[in-house]
Amino acid sequence: MLDESDDIHPLFAGAPSTTEFKKLRKRIVRATREAIEHYGMIDPAAHDKDARPPRWLVCLSGGKDSYTLLAVLYELKWRGLLPVDLLACNLDQGQPGFPATVLPEFLERMGVPHRIEYQDTYSVVMDKVPAGRTYCALCSRLRRGNLYRIAREEGCSAVVLGHHRDDILETFFMNLFHGGRLATMPPKLVNEEGDLFVYRPLAHVAEADCEKFARAMNYPIIPCDLCGSQDGLQRQQVKQILDQWEKNSPGRRQVMFRALTNVRPSHMLDPKLFDFAGLKLPENAMENGTEDEIPRLR
Repeated sequence: MLDESDDIHPLFAGAPSTTEFKKLRKRIVRATREAIEHYGMIDPAAHDKDARPPRWLVCLSGGKDSYTLLAVLYELKWRGLLPVDLLACNLDQGQPGFPATVLPEFLERMGVPHRIEYQDTYSVVMDKVPAGRTYCALCSRLRRGNLYRIAREEGCSAVVLGHHRDDILETFFMNLFHGGRLATMPPKLVNEEGDLFVYRPLAHVAEADCEKFARAMNYPIIPCDLCGSQDGLQRQQVKQILDQWEKNSPGRRQVMFRALTNVRPSHMLDPKLFDFAGLKLPENAMENGTEDEIPRLR
């Protein structure tokens, strides 16, 4: 992971030379590569030198997570481990006070191909959402629709988002507490229209690592004041619960995340996932012993 003086992508120019930062960078890159490979985000045909590489639309909000996503994807691509073309994209949603020049200037300075799109979804959200309700659902839906459109216009096969491990955990508990279902944001899915992939390469990366990385690199972070200014959001409540659990038992988040990758349908309660009705005892179970000797289901 050490960089020579002339062997570095601009996104890593000025990177701290401390051992701590090098370990952090290596951990993030390793976890991202692991997720990309584990969830099959790259078609094996993409490694064919004669084939046209797929194109990914890398969505940037200007937050710590999306900067980390962009940097680590370029790290992998630069090292020959990610055979795709990357197009960075920021959707300016017309929020009052949004620093519209920050991302374009940053991306130009870094030499990163990009597209900046202006769509005033802010006014739509403010008009449609009743007073006292949160904006996130409608804002996200409008943003996603525009990003899908841009991906199609740019010939991209995938929309790539900066959701990390903690986002995935929080969504799981929001669905558990408020939605009455066991579900979260998968690392890879196909959109409803069936023409685009949605990838989350940071699925295995902790939010704290994204925070440390972006701050250490001094990337120009833009806060989301639209929804971040609202009190009592369900996600914030869940985050506080997880923070307390982590404080009481360090490492709890990683254990819970590992559980999401280790699901046993036969030990849940959904008959659509497991054929409980078809579960039978062996025909000779009662003949070979008493009821107490029948093996327990495991």
